[in-house]
Amino acid sequence: MTLIRYFNSQFDIMQNLDFCLRILMAAAAGGIIGFERSNRFKEAGVRTHIIVCTTTAVLMILSKYAFVDLASPDGSLFNGVHGADPARIAAQAVSGISFLCAGVIFKTGSSVRGLTTAAGLWLTAGLGLTFGAGMYVIGIFALLLLFILQFFINRILPSVDTYSGNNLHFKVRAGSDFNGDLLDQLKKWEVVIDQNNIRYNDDDTVEYDLTVRRRDEITFDELTAFAKDRDDVISFSNNSLYNHFR
Repeated sequence: MTLIRYFNSQFDIMQNLDFCLRILMAAAAGGIIGFERSNRFKEAGVRTHIIVCTTTAVLMILSKYAFVDLASPDGSLFNGVHGADPARIAAQAVSGISFLCAGVIFKTGSSVRGLTTAAGLWLTAGLGLTFGAGMYVIGIFALLLLFILQFFINRILPSVDTYSGNNLHFKVRAGSDFNGDLLDQLKKWEVVIDQNNIRYNDDDTVEYDLTVRRRDEITFDELTAFAKDRDDVISFSNNSLYNHFR
C-alpha cells in the first residue's frame, strides 16, 4: 500500500477537520484558564496551560482512533494482530515521560522554573506517538498550532505570560505608622505578596522583609520615592529576584 493510499484510507477530510477542531478548542480552553492563572502571577501560565490541554486532547484522539488501521472495513482484524494490545506501549510512554518531565522542574525560593519546558516534553512525546500511529494530520496540526501560539506569545504579547519579583527590606523605628503606609503603597504598586517577615529588634527598631511579584519590576526610584522622606525609615533596599517567563 502506498503512503497516499494509506493516508486516505484512515480518515476523510471531515473527520480530520473534526479532530483539528477538538485540538483547537482544547488549546482555547487551556489559554483561558492559563490567562486567569497568569493574572495571579502563578508559575503555570498561559503557555503551560495551552500545551498541557492541547497534549491531552491529542492523546485522547490518539487513544480513541489511532488503531483503526488494525482492522479491515468490515471490522475483522488483519492477520498477525489478533490478541495484540497496541495501546500497551503507548500508555507506558505517556506515564514514563512524566518522570523525565519532573527532572526539568526546579524550585528556587518561591519561584518554580521549568513547568513550560516539562509540558513541552510531554507534548513532544504525544506528537511522537501520533506520528508513530500514522495520524499525520493531527500531529502536524498540533505542532503548527503550538508553534504559532508560542511565537505569538513570545513576540507579540510577552507581557501576558511574564512577571517580575523583588525582595524589599526596610528597617524602621518602632512605634511609627509605617506598617499601614507600607500596605497602602503595596496596593498602589499592585503587587502580590509571596512572603513577608517582620522582626522586632531589642534596639526599638523593626525590620520588614517582603518578597513580592508584579508584571514589571519595582524600580529603586519607586522605592526611594516612598521611603526617602520618611523620618521613621532608617534604611531600605530593593533586590531583583527574577524575571520569570512561564
